[in-house]
Amino acid sequence: MLTYSEAILLRDKLANGEIGLEAAQAQYWNEFNEGQRSWHTKDWKERKSEFIKDKCEICGSNDTLTLQHLSHPIRYSEYLRDITRAYANEHINANPVVNKYEFRTYVLNKYNYVPVPFCPNCNNSNPDKRVRKRPQYRCKACRHEFDSPAYKSVNELISIFYENEDAMEVRDKCFISKDQWRNKHNLSNIRYWLQRERAKNKDAEKIGKEAFLLYLNDTIKYLSFEDTITACKKCAFHFDINKLELCPKCKQNYKGLQYPTCVQCLPEEKRKAALESIQFGKEWQAMHEELGID
Repeated sequence: MLTYSEAILLRDKLANGEIGLEAAQAQYWNEFNEGQRSWHTKDWKERKSEFIKDKCEICGSNDTLTLQHLSHPIRYSEYLRDITRAYANEHINANPVVNKYEFRTYVLNKYNYVPVPFCPNCNNSNPDKRVRKRPQYRCKACRHEFDSPAYKSVNELISIFYENEDAMEVRDKCFISKDQWRNKHNLSNIRYWLQRERAKNKDAEKIGKEAFLLYLNDTIKYLSFEDTITACKKCAFHFDINKLELCPKCKQNYKGLQYPTCVQCLPEEKRKAALESIQFGKEWQAMHEELGID
């Protein structure tokens, strides 16, 4: 795992073009061990002493003090996704039209088509299918009854889509991706993924570099102890694991991070309502456990 100063040096070299993206990532990931934690490193322990205070900044205790981060870095893959989306939107705005033949080829290569039944009378999709009653189908829109629904071919759907993107016939997610995810899409979704793929292929180096620089900046901020407070073991545990902090009013009870005070410090009416709600939740959970409901 890179030290704080090594991470800064790598970030600066990548930003200044002194090292390429592939080499920078190789250097970073080669030093990165999945099970290793930054606070276990010698560099962390040595710099920690410069920032940690002599008591917990939450409760005032001096029992087993640690540096508690108030924010944490996000994954590189999340930055990559967000930057790719931004480039895709920019590409779509600049190139809104997709060649019909290329689109058709992409659809056939990337997706399996599962035809959707249509009402032969009004063209509404997915009529109700009845098990015993005949005729077997009944349209929810026009109430027409029939045994043989109509179906559209891929070519027909694409032609309709290019004439009217909002047509009812092309709204159904009847195309299943051939990859391991087996995602369901309609033609509008597929066009977006085609344009996104083109944008990604066109600017792969730029996208990767921007995302990796953001990731490095986030990592450097975390290693710098910039957004930290000194906390005792108890307060740190409640903050990290339970998402709780000490109530600023009574300094005794812990509260959810999203609430201004603990339940006991609420005005009487609000406190009563909150306690009733908590009790109801406990009873509901107990009933579920008794009935074996997860």
